[in-house]
Amino acid sequence: MQRFSISLMGALLGISLVTAAVEQSDAKVALTRSERCSSLSHQFDEALETHATATQVTAAKALQRKGNRFCANKKQAQGLRMLANALKLLGVTPIDPVQ
Repeated sequence: MQRFSISLMGALLGISLVTAAVEQSDAKVALTRSERCSSLSHQFDEALETHATATQVTAAKALQRKGNRFCANKKQAQGLRMLANALKLLGVTPIDPVQ
Protein backbone atom coordinates (compact mmCIF):
# COMPACT_ATOMS: atom_id res chain seq x y z
CA MET A 1 0.00 0.00 0.00
CA GLN A 2 2.83 2.36 0.82
CA ARG A 3 4.51 1.69 -2.57
CA PHE A 4 1.25 2.50 -4.33
CA SER A 5 0.87 5.86 -2.56
CA ILE A 6 4.52 6.76 -3.27
CA SER A 7 4.03 5.87 -6.95
CA LEU A 8 0.84 7.88 -7.08
CA MET A 9 2.52 10.92 -5.52
CA GLY A 10 5.41 10.63 -8.00
CA ALA A 11 3.01 10.47 -10.94
CA LEU A 12 1.07 13.51 -9.72
CA LEU A 13 4.29 15.46 -9.23
CA GLY A 14 5.43 14.58 -12.76
CA ILE A 15 2.11 15.66 -14.26
CA SER A 16 2.19 18.96 -12.40
CA LEU A 17 5.73 19.71 -13.61
CA VAL A 18 4.77 19.00 -17.22
CA THR A 19 1.66 21.18 -16.92
CA ALA A 20 3.69 24.05 -15.48
CA ALA A 21 6.22 23.82 -18.32
CA VAL A 22 3.46 23.88 -20.95
CA GLU A 23 1.79 26.91 -19.35
CA GLN A 24 5.08 28.83 -19.31
CA SER A 25 5.75 28.15 -22.98
CA ASP A 26 2.23 29.35 -23.90
CA ALA A 27 2.76 32.55 -21.95
CA LYS A 28 5.69 33.53 -24.18
CA VAL A 29 3.50 33.39 -27.30
CA ALA A 30 0.91 35.92 -26.09
CA LEU A 31 1.35 39.40 -27.55
CA THR A 32 0.27 42.67 -26.04
CA ARG A 33 -2.37 44.73 -27.78
CA SER A 34 0.27 47.29 -28.73
CA GLU A 35 2.31 44.59 -30.44
CA ARG A 36 -0.79 43.37 -32.23
CA CYS A 37 -1.49 46.95 -33.39
CA SER A 38 2.02 47.18 -34.81
CA SER A 39 1.66 43.81 -36.49
CA LEU A 40 -1.63 44.69 -38.19
CA SER A 41 -0.34 48.12 -39.23
CA HIS A 42 2.73 46.51 -40.79
CA GLN A 43 0.50 43.96 -42.50
CA PHE A 44 -1.59 46.81 -43.91
CA ASP A 45 1.52 48.55 -45.28
CA GLU A 46 2.57 45.34 -47.03
CA ALA A 47 -0.94 44.73 -48.38
CA LEU A 48 -1.10 48.29 -49.70
CA GLU A 49 1.90 47.61 -51.93
CA THR A 50 0.27 44.59 -53.55
CA HIS A 51 -3.33 45.86 -53.56
CA ALA A 52 -2.73 49.49 -54.54
CA THR A 53 -5.36 49.28 -57.28
CA ALA A 54 -8.19 48.19 -54.97
CA THR A 55 -11.31 50.32 -55.26
CA GLN A 56 -11.42 51.13 -51.54
CA VAL A 57 -7.79 52.28 -51.08
CA THR A 58 -8.71 55.78 -49.87
CA ALA A 59 -11.20 54.49 -47.32
CA ALA A 60 -8.74 51.81 -46.19
CA LYS A 61 -5.98 54.40 -45.65
CA ALA A 62 -8.38 56.54 -43.61
CA LEU A 63 -9.25 53.53 -41.43
CA GLN A 64 -5.56 52.77 -40.97
CA ARG A 65 -4.86 56.32 -39.79
CA LYS A 66 -7.80 56.13 -37.36
CA GLY A 67 -6.65 52.73 -36.14
CA ASN A 68 -3.11 53.95 -35.57
CA ARG A 69 -4.44 56.96 -33.63
CA PHE A 70 -6.57 54.68 -31.43
CA CYS A 71 -3.58 52.42 -30.79
CA ALA A 72 -1.39 55.41 -29.90
CA ASN A 73 -4.04 56.77 -27.51
CA LYS A 74 -4.23 53.56 -25.44
CA LYS A 75 -7.45 52.42 -27.14
CA GLN A 76 -5.96 49.35 -28.77
CA ALA A 77 -9.19 47.35 -29.03
CA GLN A 78 -10.77 50.01 -31.24
CA GLY A 79 -7.51 50.42 -33.15
CA LEU A 80 -7.29 46.70 -33.84
CA ARG A 81 -10.84 46.70 -35.20
CA MET A 82 -10.10 49.68 -37.45
CA LEU A 83 -6.91 48.11 -38.79
CA ALA A 84 -8.66 44.79 -39.44
CA ASN A 85 -11.46 46.58 -41.29
CA ALA A 86 -8.89 48.51 -43.34
CA LEU A 87 -7.28 45.24 -44.40
CA LYS A 88 -10.67 43.80 -45.31
CA LEU A 89 -11.38 46.79 -47.54
CA LEU A 90 -8.23 45.92 -49.47
CA GLY A 91 -9.47 42.35 -49.81
CA VAL A 92 -6.91 40.92 -47.39
CA THR A 93 -7.70 38.66 -44.45
CA PRO A 94 -6.08 40.05 -41.28
CA ILE A 95 -3.54 37.66 -39.78
CA ASP A 96 -3.66 37.80 -36.01
CA PRO A 97 -0.58 36.13 -34.49
CA VAL A 98 -2.55 35.30 -31.34
CA GLN A 99 -4.76 32.75 -33.07
